[in-house]
Amino acid sequence: MKILMVGGTRFVGRHIVEAALHHGHDVTLVHRTATELFPEAEHLLLDRDGDLSVLDERDFDATIDASAYFPRQVRALATALGGRGGHYVLISSVSAYDIPAGPGYDESSPLLPPAADDVDSITNETYGPLKVSCELAAAELFGDATTIVRPTYVIGPWDYTRRFTSWVERIAEGGEVLGPGSPGDPAQVIDGRDMGAWIVRLVENGVSGAFHAASPPPPYSFADLLGDIVVAVGPPGTTVTWVDRQWLLDQGEDEASFPLWAAGDPSMDVGAADPRAAALAGLQPRPVRQSVLEILEDLGEHPLAGERPGLSREREAELLAAWHARG
Repeated sequence: MKILMVGGTRFVGRHIVEAALHHGHDVTLVHRTATELFPEAEHLLLDRDGDLSVLDERDFDATIDASAYFPRQVRALATALGGRGGHYVLISSVSAYDIPAGPGYDESSPLLPPAADDVDSITNETYGPLKVSCELAAAELFGDATTIVRPTYVIGPWDYTRRFTSWVERIAEGGEVLGPGSPGDPAQVIDGRDMGAWIVRLVENGVSGAFHAASPPPPYSFADLLGDIVVAVGPPGTTVTWVDRQWLLDQGEDEASFPLWAAGDPSMDVGAADPRAAALAGLQPRPVRQSVLEILEDLGEHPLAGERPGLSREREAELLAAWHARG
């Protein structure tokens, strides 16, 4: 197959491209920055928000879009392809959902209202509505040959966000780990390698529709997630101490202090999606503990630049001491 990959050199897109090449497909990447990755693929260096005329007269069997954040980007791509893009896959997000109807919600759960036409910045408040707008544009312009993939937190090698990786790093150091909020808060992840391989199978088989990319199936909690990391990489004696949400907020901490923590927002139920439709369509997630071990191994070979997000070890120790000393 001839596959057009919009994005493809960072994290999610990179895993999709690797899977497509592994399956012997002819891949063309649209991205902005020169790279030594994937020399066997064709690279079109351009800004998707600029001139897309290089796509004129080109034909593809499938287009996979991992970098659409505004509906105008979906529209511009559809115009440039002029019906020659084949099957269209949009990487959306479970953040597109309104507060779900409880754990185990499926793909028919209500979405947020779409973003207004004048929304031109991505924030915590606009990200979900913008993804809804992108989905609507995709359905309008690509019709029945459209697949919407709504992942939860994507994990795995090359995760420049370090949201999950930071927990792997911290727990691998051992000691007493601060667990924020309620241990029963729902949580789900998906390994980018599994999602990438599955998306390639979807386009190979021409599968349309909307699908969650999430694992494990609910019930699965934040305590289960950290517990799996402890089992996988925690040194002997590693423990998790759960600290009350409101107490943490009163100390000036928030979701930025603890990657993946929803800080008690009711929308955190998006982390309890039903993965059955994706499973029926061929998604086969690896166990979380396996992902954890492989992530830590990859970090040893390819250390991530910069500081990891979240609390410093010093601040974590201060909070734990204060929590234990409260009267």
